[in-house]
Amino acid sequence: MATVELTQENLEDTINDNDFVIIDFWAPWCGPCKSFGPIYEEVSEKFPDIVFAKVNTEQEQEIAGHFQIRSIPTLMIFREQVVIFSNPGAMQASQFEELLTKAGELDMAQVHKEVAESEQANS
Repeated sequence: MATVELTQENLEDTINDNDFVIIDFWAPWCGPCKSFGPIYEEVSEKFPDIVFAKVNTEQEQEIAGHFQIRSIPTLMIFREQVVIFSNPGAMQASQFEELLTKAGELDMAQVHKEVAESEQANS
């Protein structure tokens, strides 16, 4: 599956309309981003049920600001509209695949319960 370029226009729909979305925040001038790009593409072929998206932080500064991206590349994983992972730095293909497998194994009912409890405690 080809990656989706996220913009202000399609960001919300992409996250809301898909149960499993991973976003690669990158920039054209970023050396580690260029090295990680082919790995991201390669791994996307092995996980057809996941939406692989990219945000060019130079062109989409508002999105990068919204998600408080301070370092690139940064990977962010959404499951059922909940951010379950956000971390800067490139990965090897095997590490990335393991991360996605573990993310897919999460009990999302439990995650939603914990999010609701946390929100209730903070209100």
